[in-house]
Amino acid sequence: MEPRNLTAISEFLLLGFSEEPAFQPLIFGLFLSMYLITVFGNLLIILAVSSDSHLHTPMYFFLANLSFVDICFTSTTVPKMLWNIQTQSKVITYEDCITQMYFFLLFAGLDNYILTVMAYDRFLAICHPLHYMVIMNPRLCGLLVLVSWIMSVLHSLLQTSVVLRLSFCTDLEIPHFFCEIKQVVQLACSDTFLNDMVMYFGAGLLGGGPLAGILYSYSKIVSSICGISSTRGKYKAFSTCASHLSVVSLFYCTSLRVYLSSTATQSSHSGATASVMYTVVTPMLNPFIYSLRNRDIKRALKKSFGKETMKGPIALGQLHLMAELKA
Repeated sequence: MEPRNLTAISEFLLLGFSEEPAFQPLIFGLFLSMYLITVFGNLLIILAVSSDSHLHTPMYFFLANLSFVDICFTSTTVPKMLWNIQTQSKVITYEDCITQMYFFLLFAGLDNYILTVMAYDRFLAICHPLHYMVIMNPRLCGLLVLVSWIMSVLHSLLQTSVVLRLSFCTDLEIPHFFCEIKQVVQLACSDTFLNDMVMYFGAGLLGGGPLAGILYSYSKIVSSICGISSTRGKYKAFSTCASHLSVVSLFYCTSLRVYLSSTATQSSHSGATASVMYTVVTPMLNPFIYSLRNRDIKRALKKSFGKETMKGPIALGQLHLMAELKA
């Protein structure tokens, strides 16, 4: 293939899922529905947390941040795909591709770090309940979110900066529905050794580090729960982290499956299809996971829409849990 000068590149082609015209309305309707559910569901979580003073706790503060990040994460990819389907165009400009890549990496990193911070929050709540509110003060909560943003911004800048140095060949077709960094690097005609090293470093920074922190937190949580004498106390302790554990499992299992299977031989569209699980489906399911099993969120939403008045402090359940753990 004949290499082009970097400055001559004006656009890439996103091949998406299928080139069959008959499938385009179905794909458009499906992804539009999932996107609207994702945005609406996560906005409801943010509304519930912000409008109810009883939910102004560290756990729900991090949950609201996760919901905001999930909206942004999905918004970096799905609207452009819907626009391309609607206009019957596969084109994305070089500048838009780099921008999309930057924000995708940014919010993917934030998802990882906030899930890790939430695991640390559950670790403190269950393993150190008497010191929980002292340690998890508003200043520390804000600092943890700020550090997560800084780490994600720096990582995203590093990844996209090394892509800017590449020159590309005449074949500029990306077998994906967004500018996934690995797919873009594979189109380059210049040496990609530095890019590969930076991607491996990023995988360890965004995947290995947070995952190790989550596993450590839950190992301590399980050990602490096993030490509770009553069955009721064990159930209460586990129920406080069941939703988070479900979200973590869904996010990591789907994303690791995509990137571990990328080393195997597969069709051009199978990677794009698999990526839907952690880029679209997981952010869509998060509000359901946190609201269906969470009475606090349900009550806050009902209160926001005028269906129910609060009958008592929701924080009472947390005090009962602390008493059980102390016993």
